[in-house]
Amino acid sequence: MALRVIAIALTVCVLLTGFTGCSSNTDDTNSDLITVEINGNTFHLEPAADDESRMRGLGGRSSIPDDGGMIFIFPEPQPLSFLMRDCLVDIDIVFIDARGRITAVHEMAAEPLQRPEESLGEYEQRLRKYMSGVRAQYAIELRAGWLKKLDLNVEDKIELETDRLKAMAQ
Repeated sequence: MALRVIAIALTVCVLLTGFTGCSSNTDDTNSDLITVEINGNTFHLEPAADDESRMRGLGGRSSIPDDGGMIFIFPEPQPLSFLMRDCLVDIDIVFIDARGRITAVHEMAAEPLQRPEESLGEYEQRLRKYMSGVRAQYAIELRAGWLKKLDLNVEDKIELETDRLKAMAQ
């Protein structure tokens, strides 16, 4: 009984908060890329600044350019939770607060896709959740392997054009 109550509570939380991350991406067109330099490496990131693009994420893609990825932009700092919904490739993620400080980093492994008999809630419930740790306003997803190359740590600073990014957030 207690496990059922926990499972129901978790499902309700998922539905109320909405996890962000990968999902099917049928439209590879994007607006202007955001250029970000991290430890001497330049990345050209697709902005995900509204609910629809944040939910779609990098899902459905079979590859990520070596200098590419996505920057998720939220209107306000908040605890963030990402998962690998419909993701075909491994992804590295960096959570960043409003000041540009890293709050958490994770290596996210691709997981089995949603099974035909699985509801969306059941599918999302079984996926691993990657948390920002504290309130974050941005998340950068890069091709797997970059976290080790960049040697990023919590509290490191990443220079972002925060005024421009905040103006994009919806």
